[in-house]
Amino acid sequence: MTSRRERAEQMLVESPHDTFLRYLLAMEWSKEGELEKSLELFRGLMADQPPYIPAFLMAAQRLQAAGRIDEARTVLREGIERAREAGDAHAAAEMGDLIAFLGSAGE
Repeated sequence: MTSRRERAEQMLVESPHDTFLRYLLAMEWSKEGELEKSLELFRGLMADQPPYIPAFLMAAQRLQAAGRIDEARTVLREGIERAREAGDAHAAAEMGDLIAFLGSAGE
């Protein structure tokens, strides 16, 4: 039986730029404990033009869980800026809440 990750990888062969499939694969790698593979995909989504805004929050949450708080803050600051540029106040607020939590937790 093929796993969800394997199916996503197979579909990406035919549609390598599919944002949803790349995001799904990043989430599956994360579930499997493959943080660096997951972050690599999230970074690609964040670098897209336009960037895929949810990738910033997900990457930051994974970094937070791994204890990489400074990296998480950096991702969140950039994500907030990109979300504001895209007019996505909800995403900017969510990332703002997390960065505020990380700020108080890290001090």
